[in-house]
Amino acid sequence: VRASRQEAGECRRQLQARLAEMESLRGAHQSLERQLQELEERHSAEAAGLQDTIGQLEDDLRNTKNEMAQHLREYQDLLNVKMALDIEIAAYRKLLEGEETLFNTGSVGLSAPNPLPNPTYSFQPRGFSSST
Repeated sequence: VRASRQEAGECRRQLQARLAEMESLRGAHQSLERQLQELEERHSAEAAGLQDTIGQLEDDLRNTKNEMAQHLREYQDLLNVKMALDIEIAAYRKLLEGEETLFNTGSVGLSAPNPLPNPTYSFQPRGFSSST
């Protein structure tokens, strides 16, 4: 009987030790579960924030592309105007050179009084409207 009581006491002590260990492990398990939940919540919040940032950056990129397209169209319009003006200037130069050549060949024997040492030309630009 004494041996049985000692054995029962030993079993109770082992049971109590195991119960204490089990409670300790439950506490650790709950603590780890809380940490896991907090990490998941933090991760979800960070992911949502990053998704918002990505959305804003995509909007900025889209706006920047639209602005660049607009600037490119404006540049193309200005380039077309410049080319048209260059053509018009070249035409005026050709006309002036033709008049100068005609003037020089037609008035070889005539002396016209000219107060300026070099002839000057007055250029009046005409209105230009872009077709683009």
